[in-house]
Amino acid sequence: MNLNSALRELKRHGTAQNRKVYRRHGVGENMYGVSFGDLRALAKQIKTDHVLAVQLWATGNHDAQVLATLIADPDQFDAKMLDAWAKDLSNTTITDEFAGLVARTPYRQKKAEKWHKAQGEWIGRAGWHLIGQLALHDAALPDSYFEGHLNEIATSIHTRKNRVREAMNGALIAIGIRDEHLQDKALEVAQLIGPVEVDHGETNCRTPDATTYILKTIARKQHKSTKVT
Repeated sequence: MNLNSALRELKRHGTAQNRKVYRRHGVGENMYGVSFGDLRALAKQIKTDHVLAVQLWATGNHDAQVLATLIADPDQFDAKMLDAWAKDLSNTTITDEFAGLVARTPYRQKKAEKWHKAQGEWIGRAGWHLIGQLALHDAALPDSYFEGHLNEIATSIHTRKNRVREAMNGALIAIGIRDEHLQDKALEVAQLIGPVEVDHGETNCRTPDATTYILKTIARKQHKSTKVT
């Protein structure tokens, strides 16, 4: 599939209702309004196509950029290219999809450490999203690595930009469910910072309470473990 045919497919699957929903989530007018189900189906059809992914990203179209994150080859990125893509981030949806792609590259830890300190809302969010991904999936990292980030959350979450706060809260939860030692420390931080205020705009989204979410997740894990044994 080439760029023109991919864009035609995206346009064909776009709907007015999806565009309305996406606008409420901060997506600009350069979009077709394609559902994630249709995007994933199209990505499955295309498979990995890094050249096409780069072309799709360059259009600036929201749906094309989401599709790009689904078909790009993580191993073909270098640090410079990831930084270039990060500068194009403009809303929560594409930021989180992009961070999910970066989490599959060899640069995930380096970019997490760089971007989470960024003043920009979307790059900062991507960095904290990556820290959460590292907590969930990188078993090789020591607890001390995440303890440092817990300290950052404790001292700065309420001063960061709106959507960065949301990602920091998500990272706090991810760290809290990583292991028993970090669970205790994350719960201490959650109690210290209290409720995290995030403006979700004209949506029904809510910011999860970190303490409640961590405890419920741990309880589910323990229940599953008991059933297996």
